[in-house]
Amino acid sequence: MNTLNQPVGILTGIGAQTANRLQKLGLCTLQDLIFHLPLRYEDRTRVYPICSLKPGMTVLISGKVEFIDILPRGRKSLICRISDGTGFISLKFFHFSASQHNALKPGTSISCFAEVRYGFAGLEMVHPEYKVIANPDDCITETRLTPVYPLTEGLSQNVVRKAVKQALELCSHEPELLTDWIPESILKQYRYPALADAIRTLHAPDESVSIEALQNGSVPALKRLAFEELLTHYLSLRITRNKTKAWQAPSFLETATGKVAAEHFIRSLPFKLTGAQQRVIAEIEADCRLQHPMMRLVQGDVGSGKTIVSAYAALLALTAGYQVAVMAPTELLAEQHKRNFDVWFDGFETQVTYLTGQLKGNARKAVLQALEDGSAGIIIGTHALFQDAVNFHRLGLIIIDEQHRFGVHQRLALREKGQQGGIRPHQLVMTATPIPRTLAMLQYSDLDISIIDELPPGRKPVVTSVIPAERRADVIDRINGWVDKKKQVYWVCTLIEESEVLQCEAAEKTAETLTQALPNVRVALIHGRMKSAEKDAVMQAFKNHQIDLLVATTVIEVGVDVPNAGLMIIENPERLGLSQLHQLRGRVGRGNDDSYCLLMYQAPLSDTARHRLGVLRDSNDGFVIAEKDLELRGPGEVMGTRQTGQMHFKIADLARDSDLLAVVQQIGDTFFTHSPQAIQPLCDRWLGASTEYSEV
Repeated sequence: MNTLNQPVGILTGIGAQTANRLQKLGLCTLQDLIFHLPLRYEDRTRVYPICSLKPGMTVLISGKVEFIDILPRGRKSLICRISDGTGFISLKFFHFSASQHNALKPGTSISCFAEVRYGFAGLEMVHPEYKVIANPDDCITETRLTPVYPLTEGLSQNVVRKAVKQALELCSHEPELLTDWIPESILKQYRYPALADAIRTLHAPDESVSIEALQNGSVPALKRLAFEELLTHYLSLRITRNKTKAWQAPSFLETATGKVAAEHFIRSLPFKLTGAQQRVIAEIEADCRLQHPMMRLVQGDVGSGKTIVSAYAALLALTAGYQVAVMAPTELLAEQHKRNFDVWFDGFETQVTYLTGQLKGNARKAVLQALEDGSAGIIIGTHALFQDAVNFHRLGLIIIDEQHRFGVHQRLALREKGQQGGIRPHQLVMTATPIPRTLAMLQYSDLDISIIDELPPGRKPVVTSVIPAERRADVIDRINGWVDKKKQVYWVCTLIEESEVLQCEAAEKTAETLTQALPNVRVALIHGRMKSAEKDAVMQAFKNHQIDLLVATTVIEVGVDVPNAGLMIIENPERLGLSQLHQLRGRVGRGNDDSYCLLMYQAPLSDTARHRLGVLRDSNDGFVIAEKDLELRGPGEVMGTRQTGQMHFKIADLARDSDLLAVVQQIGDTFFTHSPQAIQPLCDRWLGASTEYSEV
């Protein structure tokens, strides 16, 4: 057995209880420990004179105890003042023992490490780590920076530090344990250190490495590990892609009946398809004619017409005798898809059904039965579609809207539901969040990508203005005039409840205020904590123009289509990312008239926030905005990688290491031809059992 795969329990000082606690951090083997990098570092390599201290510094100091006292008033505390001849500082302990009090007698020399802050009597350290210096010749400094590791309850830094140190010592005795699977030519080209050297540097950096460089990720040792981890994720997704090419899928062959149905479908649409839509339809058609599963991502800006493209794909499946499942992230969006598909497939011999978690009793049983016996041709719903009770008769195509809102494992679960006798359904995933090219390389390298980069004719760009919240009264006045023209308005708040910290307007309070300020305007409220039936009723009323002004949270970000709403006010836009703001803005501009979006910010704005809002004001191109969002905020925020089922990294940080993504793709592709023997060991090292999105 490889030494690194041995359990942490073999190390000295790791009993069963400690091993269980380490397991909570995902640290089960020696390899897990070695790749468990510090969160941050403490500098105990030098002693700072007390006169040089400033609040906020975390430093090592040394001095003699001048006096010690217990303060009885308020919360009982032990106060100790020390001096090093250049100045003095107070040490404060709220939890202390009699022996501690006795050990810190006046005249005792001690070293202390903690953050410096302002106290009642000047500078102080609260609960510092300290040591009594018995011998003046004792060295109190460390030769290397001290690592601070992520912990869990019951674990101390010392326990983790000792465990990591032991694991590293084992590796130094057996160098072959940390095999470098990255070819030497690549390491030299990018000036990356060997794997073993990189790991040792990051667990115990010497004085040549600054804490700042470690924190901002510019240390070659950290770049090298981040590169290897990102490379492994890319390789695992490419393996998945290669596997899908070997799977069997239903082939939607062209038939005379199918051709007539397709022509009738296109003719019956009340609009003409754009060139981009026709191009993407041709790509989907070519995929579905093959005998291995289509795995295609359709990217298109807000309003570019992705849904009709997916409906055409559904028609291909139906005319070939297969069922179609359409999955949306919210009930509001699923309901809208249901309405659209009902209209588009009216006159076709198929049943469009609907399934969400809210559907209960006999109605639910009837839908499940229709799916199982094949009488339902198209099923539209939320994540309820992949629950155990759902069985398909002959699922041939899965359409997933707003892919990044689902975990990858959810996408795979639905695909597995449709597997019958080794045949897997085709899969079409859609997103209105334009994905920067470099990010798509990593996040979606198991998919072919189509881009709808053309808006339907007649769609006018939304005129966007950035205004301070002081002009709120002017904005409210403007709403009266807007509603007089029989137009509708969105007012978007970023929080439902009050928050003193963020100083954001609460949606409920805003709705009340606007109702009082605009007595002749019909105001309604929608937010994520309302029941689905309530939300649907409000949205339907807004769509039917029974409401003039809809106060909403970001729940309306995805998909809702009300052409008569041509004015949107977004409060506190500085709190949201550019991609999310662009999504929200996409709710207006769906009619033939001019549309407006007012970004009403809380002053003062930081330079970065001002720059970000300026990007949105000056551009309506989602791809330009997404690239800027990536540059300013990082990929984790753009893609929602914080969500369950998305990639989780041990070391790489997509925001910090985004410059590596293009290199990762370029080098990753060469591994399949030049270094295929390295792929599996890299996956074992970095992904282990957590390859839920690559093992299907």
